[in-house]
Amino acid sequence: MWTTLEQIFPYAIVFTIPLLITALGALFSERSGVVNIGLDGLMIIGSFMGAFVTFKLQEQYGDAPWVLWVGLLAAMAAGMLFSVLHAFASINLSANQIISGTAINLIAGALTIFLARNMTGSGNIRISIFEPFNVPLLSDIPFLGDLFFTRSNPVTWFVLIILAVSTVVLYKTPFGMRLRACGEHPHAAEAAGVRVQSMRYAGVLISGAFSGLGGAAILMTYSGEFNGNVSGLGFLALASLIFGQWRPLGVLAATFFFGFASTVANVSQVIPSLAVIPPVVLKVFPYVVTLIALVIFSKSSNAPKAVGEPFDSGKR
Repeated sequence: MWTTLEQIFPYAIVFTIPLLITALGALFSERSGVVNIGLDGLMIIGSFMGAFVTFKLQEQYGDAPWVLWVGLLAAMAAGMLFSVLHAFASINLSANQIISGTAINLIAGALTIFLARNMTGSGNIRISIFEPFNVPLLSDIPFLGDLFFTRSNPVTWFVLIILAVSTVVLYKTPFGMRLRACGEHPHAAEAAGVRVQSMRYAGVLISGAFSGLGGAAILMTYSGEFNGNVSGLGFLALASLIFGQWRPLGVLAATFFFGFASTVANVSQVIPSLAVIPPVVLKVFPYVVTLIALVIFSKSSNAPKAVGEPFDSGKR
């Protein structure tokens, strides 16, 4: 049992990170009052831009580590810029946020595959990825070192830093208080002098940047190839947001659970202790649990009260 955990844990953490950062982006968007189901599309945009920039730089500079960091930043910028479409439709035009997010998913998949096919002919862009490493000193800790600090990845620590900073920003700063107020009582926030539309724009743009980073994280930690598919992880991130009750630490726990379950499903056939379980059972397990979690938590949901409602300054 211990050997099995030791084998699975590093991969589970790597798989969790894209889910975590994408769900964290959705948290900012929904806390501001805007539903963003276009996470899949924003992840694809981030993955494409990260692959494109990294591919071009690696042609010139080889496998220098800084090239991958530039690719991550490019992915965040692309996700942020693409999310402006959703923000404009949802906030300025008061469009249905579900339809707007769906349009983002459709546009992103088609656009990036078209561009990638024109670049490579096949639609796939291959790059070199981050090399895993053992964290000095911490990897020597009995039990915990083998689970959390061996075969670690730089992106993992980058995302965990973002999680810590986001938690402080949301709950300990004026910006976070205003953002949450816009998702709970936007008219009261406006009466207190908060620019509701600006805060909602900020929430959606942060969501776009984090989702773009999530897409690039898949590419640069374990995939190594852009193919226009993120396997519905954006929707799994939304489920994790609901499962985590719209709180950063709850989202961390939910995404790790789904990440661990998905990892078990993917590696089950190469681990003898899991190979006896039918593969189909393990593969559907994360999604079945998602449905069960949504049913259980639907009645005790702590969703922002005004999430999904277009803001009308003249309406009280």
